[in-house]
Amino acid sequence: MENLNQVDILIIEDDLHDAEVVIRALRRSNPLSNIHFVMEGSEALDNILCRGKFKKRTEEISPKFVLLDLKLSKVTRLEILKTLKSDKRFCHIPVITIISSKEAHDIREAYSLGANSCIVKPISNDLFEFQLSRIGNYWLHVNEAPCQEQEVFDYFFE
Repeated sequence: MENLNQVDILIIEDDLHDAEVVIRALRRSNPLSNIHFVMEGSEALDNILCRGKFKKRTEEISPKFVLLDLKLSKVTRLEILKTLKSDKRFCHIPVITIISSKEAHDIREAYSLGANSCIVKPISNDLFEFQLSRIGNYWLHVNEAPCQEQEVFDYFFE
């Protein structure tokens, strides 16, 4: 079983209140996880790509999954998805998008760029927190991630 102390999760959310709800819910799923929170898309890309203030982080310590708010300023969520899913070093990282409404266009576009899941923020914070803890439990404890050996990535990028 994976050492739970080593699990990193990246949250990309520009609303501090929503970020607090997400962090609280994920702490329920795995209280020992290292939760990294950024508010802007450019900072998220720097975190994932190990550049800027995150250049000391190594690619071997990639997030177990990314929770991505679909409404970001500057670098858009779609740019983040496209960058992450087109890079063979990081394409295996699950990206769960969080949206405020059931906009079919946003959901379709997120999936077309490689989102692994889309969830809609419910009106109730309690329900949102419950859903997030279930999602965290799934991605942290149930889902089997692919191995990170080069031949797996070569297979996807042939």
